[in-house]
Amino acid sequence: MTVESTPDRTALRSWLPGFLALAAIWGSSFLFIKVGIGELHPLHLTLYRVAAGAATLLLVLAALRDRLPAEPRVWAHLTVVAAFGVAVPFTLFGYGEQRVESMLAGIWNATTPLIVLPLAVLVFRTERLTARRAVGMGLGFAGVLVVLGVWQGVGGAHFTGQLMCLGAAACYGFAVPYQKKFVAGSAYSGLSLSAAQLLVATAQLAVVAPLVAGVPPAPTGLSAEVLASVLVLGVLGTGLAFVINLRNIRVAGASTASTVTYLVPVFAVLIGALALDERLTWHQPAGALVVLFGVAVSQGLVGRRRPAPAGGAEPSAAGAAAVPVGAAARPVPPG
Repeated sequence: MTVESTPDRTALRSWLPGFLALAAIWGSSFLFIKVGIGELHPLHLTLYRVAAGAATLLLVLAALRDRLPAEPRVWAHLTVVAAFGVAVPFTLFGYGEQRVESMLAGIWNATTPLIVLPLAVLVFRTERLTARRAVGMGLGFAGVLVVLGVWQGVGGAHFTGQLMCLGAAACYGFAVPYQKKFVAGSAYSGLSLSAAQLLVATAQLAVVAPLVAGVPPAPTGLSAEVLASVLVLGVLGTGLAFVINLRNIRVAGASTASTVTYLVPVFAVLIGALALDERLTWHQPAGALVVLFGVAVSQGLVGRRRPAPAGGAEPSAAGAAAVPVGAAARPVPPG
């Protein structure tokens, strides 16, 4: 074994703990959503968690002496990203988990990269469609059909809940290439853009939530369990998780950091089974494996890959699409 082929254990130890912590944080988000909607309307839960996440990132922004964007054009584009990357998908996951298990919502979140790729190719023209990517998408969508269990027929609250979770992933799939095309080239840091994104999402939800679901209940009226869930979702899953992810990207690289997508559903399933005693039918985890395999193929993680050019290659939109529900504010690539 040569020096070149010996694994760099020191380098691995520098990013692996943060990588696993991020997967656990984002994977557990579905548990806390399930707990939160026990007392809160999905829109109210989203409003509270996004506001807590925005406050957290503003504190980090102030501590680092960074600043919010100053260009109206950037704020205009962030209005779109805030809606499709934060407000709508977070709420759809809440509605979905009123009807399905938290672990199943975590599985659906893993379909995001499959939705990003066709949009990036056909709508935003930021990626090229190759044979490998086409095969990966085909496998992934076959896995989606397996997860849905389409041979059992469609309809019912459970099926509707799955479609809502898939709709949330589709929102992420639109937001990622949109942000890559219209926001990624700005001179502002990922932290600055993400804090602004959460601020805009908070404003959007503050207008919509009372109109749809009534006046949000006072936090003092919530049970300790639900209040803790909201704080964990907001401060940890929507706020500090972004800081951890930024470090993972800096230390391990964007491509390696994006593979956290593969661990998030694993943590979601384990946590749902242990904490909520949830169970899946055989075709749901089987379909999830097919989905993840399709994502791996589309991202070039399976099969032969050409060596990356010196300095590292730009991650694809599909690779940057690992935007789990707790990842409202990843930079682009992504955000």
